[in-house]
Amino acid sequence: MNQTASSSKSVAPGRLPRVVVLDDYERAFDTLADWQPVRERALLHIQTTPLKGAALVGMLGSADVVVLMRDRTPLTAELIAQLPQLKLVIFTGTRNQALDAAALASRGIPVCHTGWGPSKDSTAELTWALIMAAYKRLVENCNALMQGEEQAQWRTPHALLPMLKGETIGLVGLGEIGGRVARYAQVFGMEVLAWSPRMTVERAAEHGAAFVELDALLERSRIVSLHLVATPQTRGLINAQRLATMRPDSLLVNTSRSHLIDTAALMQALPQGRPGQVALDVFDTEPLPLDDPIRRFSQVLLSPHLGFVAKPVFETFVRDARECVLSWLAGEPLPRLLAP
Repeated sequence: MNQTASSSKSVAPGRLPRVVVLDDYERAFDTLADWQPVRERALLHIQTTPLKGAALVGMLGSADVVVLMRDRTPLTAELIAQLPQLKLVIFTGTRNQALDAAALASRGIPVCHTGWGPSKDSTAELTWALIMAAYKRLVENCNALMQGEEQAQWRTPHALLPMLKGETIGLVGLGEIGGRVARYAQVFGMEVLAWSPRMTVERAAEHGAAFVELDALLERSRIVSLHLVATPQTRGLINAQRLATMRPDSLLVNTSRSHLIDTAALMQALPQGRPGQVALDVFDTEPLPLDDPIRRFSQVLLSPHLGFVAKPVFETFVRDARECVLSWLAGEPLPRLLAP
C-alpha cells in the first residue's frame, strides 16, 4: 500500500468504509466541523465515552480508519493485531507516545497527525490556574462560603493565605510551556529556578531564570512545576528521595506527564507532608478511576487533563483530522504523514 496515496479503494466492493473517532469526550468533532461530506461516503462513528477491553475491540474490529484523541486510548501492537480492516490511523497533535508505530508500519498502515494549535499556551494557562487555585486555597474557601454560614470561609484551617511575590518557583523543564510559566512567574515578582537534563546557565538566563541542580531546586522552591517530556530517562524522576527533600509548605504541580512522578512514592509522601500540596492534571490511568487513592487526600487539587483542552486547539484537531479522512476517501495524498 502506497502511504502517500492510500485510499478507500482497498475496501471491498459494496461495503462503505467505516471511520471511528475515539474519546471525543468534549463532543468537539460534530460541534467544530461539518462531517456530512464524510458521512456521504463512509460510516462515521464518533465515540464520546472511553472504551476498553472487549468493548474497544468490538468498536474497532471493522474500522478502516481510526482517529485517536491524543493518547487517551493506547493503540498497542496487541490491539492492532485484532483490527483486520484497519487501513489508516490519525491522531490529534503531533506526538503520540501510546501508539505502536512499528506495528502499524509492519502492516503498511499509514499514520497521519494533525497540527497542535495553541496548545502550549493552553497548557501554560492551565498550569498557572492550578498554581493560583491551590496556592490561594480557592476550592476550600469557596466551598466554605457556599455552605451559607456567615464568615464560614474565614474559619478554615488555611484562612490566612500566602502571596506569590518574593517566593521561589522551580521549573523542571524550560521549553515552550515552561518558558511561558517562567514569564508569568516574573510578572508576580517571583524568583525563577530551572533545571532539565540539558539545561545550561545561559539558556536559563534567556528566560530570566537561574539554573540549579534538581535537588537544590526541590529544596529551595515554594512551588515546583513539571514541564518535561516523559522519556525512559525522566520516568519516575520525582521519586521518594526527591519528594522527601521538598519543603513542607511546597506545592508540586504536574501538567506534563504523570510518569514524571513515581505515583507510589507520592502516595507515601503525602501523609508525611512533603510536598505540602499537589496539583495534578495528568494521571497514570485516564480518566482517573473513582477509587484511585489520590482522591482521598485533602491537600491535592485534581483536574481532568485539561491542559490541551481549549476551543482553538480542538478546532485545529478537528479540521485537520477531517482533512485526512477526506483525502483518504478520495484517494488523494495524505497530509501530515508520520515519518517512518
